[in-house]
Amino acid sequence: MRFVSVGLNEPAKNIVLNYKPDEPVDREAFMVLLDNADNAVYEVVVSITGQKVNSFIHIPGVQAAIILDEFFECEEALKNDPTFQAALVKRGITNFDLVTIDPWSVGNYGEELEQNHRILRGITWVHGEQGDNSYARPVDGLLAIYDQNEKKVLRVEDHRVIPLPPESSNYSAKYIKNFREDLKPLEITQPEGASFTVDGHAVKWQKWRFRIGFTHREGLVLHTLGYEDDGKVRPIIYRLSLAEMTVPYGDTNVTQYRKNAFDLGEYGFGMLTNSLELGCDCLGEIHYFDGRYCNGQGEVVTIKNAVCMHEEDAGLLWKHTDFRTEEAEVRRSRRLVISNIATVGNYEYGVYWYLYQDGSIELDVKLTGILNTAALLPGETTKFGTLIAPRLYAPNHQHFFCVRMDMAIDGQNNKVVEMNTVADPTGPENPYGNAFYGQATEFNEEQEAQRIVNPLTARYWKISNPESLNWVEQPVAYKLIPGENVLPFAQPDSSIAKRGGYMWKHLWVTPYNAERKEMFPAGDYPNQHAGGDGLPKWSSENRSIDNTDIVVWYVMGHNHLPGLEDWPVMPVANMGFKLRPSGFFPRNAALDVPPSIPGHCK
Repeated sequence: MRFVSVGLNEPAKNIVLNYKPDEPVDREAFMVLLDNADNAVYEVVVSITGQKVNSFIHIPGVQAAIILDEFFECEEALKNDPTFQAALVKRGITNFDLVTIDPWSVGNYGEELEQNHRILRGITWVHGEQGDNSYARPVDGLLAIYDQNEKKVLRVEDHRVIPLPPESSNYSAKYIKNFREDLKPLEITQPEGASFTVDGHAVKWQKWRFRIGFTHREGLVLHTLGYEDDGKVRPIIYRLSLAEMTVPYGDTNVTQYRKNAFDLGEYGFGMLTNSLELGCDCLGEIHYFDGRYCNGQGEVVTIKNAVCMHEEDAGLLWKHTDFRTEEAEVRRSRRLVISNIATVGNYEYGVYWYLYQDGSIELDVKLTGILNTAALLPGETTKFGTLIAPRLYAPNHQHFFCVRMDMAIDGQNNKVVEMNTVADPTGPENPYGNAFYGQATEFNEEQEAQRIVNPLTARYWKISNPESLNWVEQPVAYKLIPGENVLPFAQPDSSIAKRGGYMWKHLWVTPYNAERKEMFPAGDYPNQHAGGDGLPKWSSENRSIDNTDIVVWYVMGHNHLPGLEDWPVMPVANMGFKLRPSGFFPRNAALDVPPSIPGHCK
């Protein structure tokens, strides 16, 4: 038996929302186990309080997520395999210690191996020397299939020999000869300390109240997010997390076309989270939270400083100058930043949640790391990628992130309304042809709420509570404002279209289902899955989402046609969205932010 994951079996909503201090609660763990002998997957719930197994259920027909131990076992097995070694020697590679192998998930393309084996696909690179950038030297045309249960190499595929690209393309500090000399220190100081307080995992900052969570699969999770208004904490979101991330590649190269990684469902964002460093990953007066997960043997692994929390100056909050009196009122914005960063093979992904003093919430996903690469023969070109160094190219690809928002706008019964700006036709009501208005479309059932962004109509979505009215007798609401976005370019009949069906819509709305959980948009077990699970399957029931407990799913797509400036390490690319109050407060919620001390404005 191996432990795929171990985590908190979160208590039911009614227990959490009605909890009273010192009230007994049955603490439970939820585990996914893998039997290597027959590839059987089990879901287990254990009562920590009662010291007993509450349930032990076999889940047929699925492949468990990849365990970190299997990464290293795969690499070691391939490097010691005689057939694989012979293929390397054929290419002039004799020092196997300089070889690195990235084990990739294989997806599902209907091959027999995919149906009968738990497998990884090894893709190979070579260091010029220990510690340099191996992604500069892909061993293109060479692949291997490894069985994770039997711990053996099933197949070595030697498609063609391509010489290693000639350039080293290093980026680490020891290879940079001349650093800039005109950069003076920038110090962030808070002599009186930070403005937040932390009690275990409960956080208070300004008028915000929430709890920090961390899971093997999602990494950072925010719970019971609320804002204090007139002495009362008003709920906004019950549970907030990144629920899936999929990276489809758009290259037909034999080493590239299967690259369609589900980085949360097939691997685990929490498992791959970095330990953050003061002054490098985070700057200022920092509070860290450790993260924990279990390895394949069930041993606890602690990630020190997995989650970073700090305050930042965020520019102008609001300002007005009376031009007649020249009197100015100005406030600076401060935001609370809660973040974690994961390294998934060659890429780094930073998830940054920002809470603002005016009640706004923002997600900023930072993409950086190293491009995945492939090699070309001398004189060869490709339209499916960008040449970034001699005989070295980076394939076209996309990144799709799905955020799960278990909404609770002033309570559990919510609904979603789409807003589009419409130009009013010239006529009796618009005699000058200048008028326009916001057109509201209410969503009552799931399939009505499968939507894509439209910047030409300034489209956004309002999550409202019809039972809670503001002082102008309108339902209180928050609005979801899209940022950068795109749809997949894969064909509708492709493997990735079936497996990542959630990516074809930017907005999904489902009713909260306590029994089925419905936590992950591509399903609970996307590894080697043929597809059709998750959001497309659930929403085919077309359940009611009208004035009920709802979950809002927002999907963000980043299109990456690589450029020279992305090599050898990528500057951060940003994407995200905002949640802003829309009639939730009777007025600007940041009116009571005090003016800055004049001495701090020089």
